[in-house]
Amino acid sequence: MAVDHDIVILGSGSTAFAAALRAQALGAKVVMIEKSVLGGTCINWGCIPSKTLIHSALYYREARLGAAIGLGLSEEGIDPVSLMAHKDAVVKHLRTSKYLDILREVPGLRLIKGTGRFVGPGAVEVENEVLRCDNILIATGGFPRIPDLPGLHKVGYLTSREALLMKDFPKSLVIVGGGVIALEMGQMFNRFGTRVTVLEHGPRLLHNVESEPVLALQQALIDEGMDIRLNVTICELARWENQVVVKAEAGGCREEFIAERLFVAVGTAPASSGIGLEKAGVEVDAKGFIRVDEQMRTSAPGIWAAGDVTGGMMIATVGAKEGIVAVDNMLNPGCGCTIDYLVTPMAIFTDPEVGLVGHTEESARKSGFEIIVNTLPAAAIPKTHVTGNTAGAIKIIAEKQSGRLLGIHLACYRGSELINEAAMAVRFKLTVEDLVNTLHVYPSMGEGLRLCAQGFRRDVSKLSCCAE
Repeated sequence: MAVDHDIVILGSGSTAFAAALRAQALGAKVVMIEKSVLGGTCINWGCIPSKTLIHSALYYREARLGAAIGLGLSEEGIDPVSLMAHKDAVVKHLRTSKYLDILREVPGLRLIKGTGRFVGPGAVEVENEVLRCDNILIATGGFPRIPDLPGLHKVGYLTSREALLMKDFPKSLVIVGGGVIALEMGQMFNRFGTRVTVLEHGPRLLHNVESEPVLALQQALIDEGMDIRLNVTICELARWENQVVVKAEAGGCREEFIAERLFVAVGTAPASSGIGLEKAGVEVDAKGFIRVDEQMRTSAPGIWAAGDVTGGMMIATVGAKEGIVAVDNMLNPGCGCTIDYLVTPMAIFTDPEVGLVGHTEESARKSGFEIIVNTLPAAAIPKTHVTGNTAGAIKIIAEKQSGRLLGIHLACYRGSELINEAAMAVRFKLTVEDLVNTLHVYPSMGEGLRLCAQGFRRDVSKLSCCAE
């Protein structure tokens, strides 16, 4: 058959669609191959459904806080059926408007339903059809990683996917893991009335985030009633009277944690097996993530990879940008297009929200910078007292000599919005003085960046409102 495509993409999630639209805008014809639901993890089982429920939990929390200051509250409890219907409606709307409608209306895009497998270099088989192409992008994403824990497969467990499909909330939940998904969804369940225990193997939560905002978040979660245990080694899992029993060692002592359900949230595994990578000469690392260079090229000529399957920053915006970078390099050989991960912001949708961009203290020093650091408690920002959300901290890392902003890490009310301004500041190499001299709306959370910058040279606790 005649070749009617310029690029073949394995996957149809945010990474794949961003790449496909870029290719189409550059005049290329694209075939996407998808074995599951159009739109991939983010729209169907990740960002959108989880954040919809997380925001619903925030509504519930704020309503109850409002009652404490005299606003009143009708205690009718939670209607899980309506809540899940709302979540499903949001997912359906965005899947339709951002994926299905685009597929129908944008010329040059074709979708084949089925599992694509490499049968050789530059050749992918799907539904008994072999597609040959000089430019192939692997954007198959990932799925929840399942650890090898004694007894795990005998007790039954939830991952983020199953947890988002439940029709009711359990009375109690033990979460294995202390990363992004564990904390986001753990707090959500806690706010909906589930008794939540988090078991983290390491010495701290969110090990990639600076300790000051993490500790502030941890205390906020504890204050809400979550039980957080660190340095926990799970020894055995068992069932007892329709409950899960987690036998563990914590702090040198044996302990048992009992709950109605078990939730495993220990990271993401790549969807790279079973697609014939070895036949195409595509190398993977020890965990199965596809090895790529800065231009998203794999070890095999003509094959690129982007998104979660490569094991980088596993957020939708980064995957989408990686897909675009891959296409630019395919269609414009020699452009040397790359992505600067250091100026890419990331947010964690707990409450307080966590945001981070740029260097940590450790990475800045390893990069040869002599640094200065200042941390501001969120309670020093007047807006937090207006809203009642005083938990959190903002940390700025800067170069000592020039004052150039190297990294900003925070946990605070509306931190996912605030980190965007921080990302602009880091990207365009602004300095501490630039932040100090940039007026912010009063009262606003954005003031926190300015106050933290002012803290490098003066005690901000002795400043009056709006003072220089």
